[in-house]
Amino acid sequence: MYTFSNKLKTFSFVLIILGVIGIAYGFLTAPKTVQDVELILSEQHHGGHGSHDEAHATTDSHAVGDSHAEVAAHDEAHQKHLEHVLHQLQNKPWSAVYVAAIFFMFIALGIFTFNQIQYAASAGWSPVLFRVMEGLSAYLLPGSIILFILLVASSLHLNHMFVWMADGITDPNSPKYDFIIAGKAAYLNIPFFLIRAVIFLAGWNIFRMLSRRNSIALDETGDLTYYKKNFKLAAMYLVFFIITESIMSWDWIMSIDAHWYSTLFGWYVFASFFVSGITVIALATIYLKSEGYLDFVNKSHIHDLAKFMFGISIFWTYLWFSQFMLMWYANIPEEVTYYIFRIKEYNLPFFGMLVLNFLLPVLLLINTDFKRLSWIIVMTGTCILVGHYLDFYNMIMPGTVGASWYIGVTEIGAILFFAGLFIYFGFRALAKAPLLVKNNPMIEESKHFHY
Repeated sequence: MYTFSNKLKTFSFVLIILGVIGIAYGFLTAPKTVQDVELILSEQHHGGHGSHDEAHATTDSHAVGDSHAEVAAHDEAHQKHLEHVLHQLQNKPWSAVYVAAIFFMFIALGIFTFNQIQYAASAGWSPVLFRVMEGLSAYLLPGSIILFILLVASSLHLNHMFVWMADGITDPNSPKYDFIIAGKAAYLNIPFFLIRAVIFLAGWNIFRMLSRRNSIALDETGDLTYYKKNFKLAAMYLVFFIITESIMSWDWIMSIDAHWYSTLFGWYVFASFFVSGITVIALATIYLKSEGYLDFVNKSHIHDLAKFMFGISIFWTYLWFSQFMLMWYANIPEEVTYYIFRIKEYNLPFFGMLVLNFLLPVLLLINTDFKRLSWIIVMTGTCILVGHYLDFYNMIMPGTVGASWYIGVTEIGAILFFAGLFIYFGFRALAKAPLLVKNNPMIEESKHFHY
């Protein structure tokens, strides 16, 4: 029986506290008025290409002799620009929290989905890891609650992350009217958006609760009916998941860039968090073995987890390249703008994630023997998790903060906060049941699995 050690519990609390401080700092230091933005821009110009005042002086000198209408139009455009930058900078702490919240919740969802795939496939190698998967996926519930609160906050206009939620954007008589977004209003509207979120989040958590309950009941009673129930439940869940995951990715990520769309996007998002979930399973398994638990897990189980890390990394790269290459080659403005902006303004995280998510996993895990070395898997897993955080960062931040980005105290604080929550809820759940399932018809095959 696993015991949630005081050392690990304290570590999770320290991460949470540091995260709260970092997040609070981000919200407290965000600009509150247009004047704050002008001061920030003035400091940036002064540090780069001359002071903001000098820029205005140059503009004013060129404006001599211009009509009052032109000057007024220029001032109005300048004011709109400042308001736009204000919204972006105010979005920054919200976006930092949102990226970390969705990333860690998706990791829990990926872990649970991997567990359900094992049940549906009647896999013989993995039952010794079922309790690790069940425990770590416990973060799905608190993660879902936090994510839903963030979605509600957006719908209440506490931030400007989802441009299609802006007042008047679908009203032809409004100066904010957007013809493209208005055409999507039947789908992209706040009530329907929140209803879908409730259905998705509640559905995933209900399936997880039922699967966990059946697993514990199988331990206690030995009644194989519970195993059969979990087999059927897994099949139903995977159908529900494949539909809701695609729609969820459109709602919570793709709709941030409301003019852009990709028919591959659902699969792309799935590959990103699925490989992250498998990676966390592998890292947690290695950690538990180092603490003297999971004696029944051997190098062949670790090897298989590493194979999934390798294989899904290749799958993610295939989807990334398929999406990027077709849009870049077609060069349709509505599509390629998505990548042009990211390559221009997010150069380092954009290409950095390709190195972390494809190049390094391939180089480190292509050798069969390397897949059995714990330190190699830990190093590769760290690269994968950092890389896929950057992947979600690249998907979300350009649409919410534009070019006004940098990874600072708020982003790091959000990562620490949600990592602490994930560790606390995941490992607390691990301590509530024996680490080895009982009475599972595949358990002996799994304990003696060798590759």
